[in-house]
Amino acid sequence: MTASGTPAPSSTTPPAPSRHPGGGSSPAPTAPLPGPSPAAAAGAPAASARARISPVPVSPLGVERVHRPWGWYETLIPPASDGGGYAVKRLWLEPLGRISLQRHRQRCEHWVVVAGSGWLDCGEERIEAFPGRTLEVPQGAMHRASAAAEGLLIIEVQRGSVLREDDIERFADDYGRTGTEPG
Repeated sequence: MTASGTPAPSSTTPPAPSRHPGGGSSPAPTAPLPGPSPAAAAGAPAASARARISPVPVSPLGVERVHRPWGWYETLIPPASDGGGYAVKRLWLEPLGRISLQRHRQRCEHWVVVAGSGWLDCGEERIEAFPGRTLEVPQGAMHRASAAAEGLLIIEVQRGSVLREDDIERFADDYGRTGTEPG
């Protein structure tokens, strides 16, 4: 018993599960975000992009996980069979990673930050990214997401007449990708 008369917590009682960005439950409320190993987070040299690819290309949500130099994305709801309408993706940016400065000719996007922190750039505006922050990216607007030290998890809703990975025009990229090539 505690001084207030309530039962003292048992040392054998496990902590309550909590939801975390990787999906599923975690035994501890401070479950890490999906990202690099602790050694990489501590400043160890980064492994090659190929070495980071998980041996199982399916996420805990049961969808394909597509790896990119900045992290990965999962298509939660694919576009309609005609390639238009809407699509929903989950994007994970590795700690200190960022996507290319880009724009899309055929779609707009709506981002919702669900975990982590960093910065969201759209046009001339830069806003801080934190859980609950949203950003509307108009069709044709130059934009970029950048993760802080703990990484950044974003839900992206794409809307437009053409929703394809090759609808990306890159203006700056930390990983040497140029033009409109996918990835």
